[in-house]
Amino acid sequence: MKILVFVKQVPDTDDVKLDERGNLKRDGVSTKINPLDANAVEAAIQLKEKYGATVVAISMGPPQAEDVLKKALALGCDEAYLLSDRAFGGADTLATAYTLAMGAKKVGDFDLLLFGRHAVDGDTAQTGPATAAFLDIPQITLASSIDVQDGWVYCDRVLENCTEKVRAKLPAAVTVTGDINTPRYPTPINIMKALKKPRAIWDAEAVGADKTMTGIPGSPSSTKVVFAPPKRNTDTAYIAGSVEEIAVKFVDMLENEHVL
Repeated sequence: MKILVFVKQVPDTDDVKLDERGNLKRDGVSTKINPLDANAVEAAIQLKEKYGATVVAISMGPPQAEDVLKKALALGCDEAYLLSDRAFGGADTLATAYTLAMGAKKVGDFDLLLFGRHAVDGDTAQTGPATAAFLDIPQITLASSIDVQDGWVYCDRVLENCTEKVRAKLPAAVTVTGDINTPRYPTPINIMKALKKPRAIWDAEAVGADKTMTGIPGSPSSTKVVFAPPKRNTDTAYIAGSVEEIAVKFVDMLENEHVL
């Protein structure tokens, strides 16, 4: 079994800036692996430990995105590939999904694709499903458990009012939630082993991508305006006294403001 797990490098801070197109400026910003992608890596490693598998980590981004692939290798992935080309820059979720799908085809012979539900810097939850659509394979989203048996992937999906038990014929794509597991930490010995594992960088030509479908040319959506929300001045009142006195004063304040 070959499992492809997709990881994204995201800012490790809330203090980020945007360019004129609304894309994050990543230069000089500390980064980390997208938290839900770490859950996807853990799910892949657990399946590897249970059934035996080759786990391949894939990311798209600038050269420094290789850092998250090094971590994925240290966590137990066997190979890693970075899709990096100026032609990929400025991609929306559709162009990103196309590029990732071309990377998956380049790896080839895959059985299962794993994604985090969403990236914390975009929160669209579209990349995994769109990648599956480009590959024309079935997909399961919001998986809170995962298992593979007899050529099928089985998942639980915890929804607002119920839990669904679903399955899909392999090859298939699955997006996982944070409830699926607790990601492990890389051990020192596995960090050292990661340095010897296969790792490569592929550009648009290497994966056979049509550049009209990548980056800005392949992105039908774009950010028209980026602005900070207006600042509001608010008055802060501090209430002292016993619990009962504070409660009475608080209710009086709400009545004065016509909230009650």
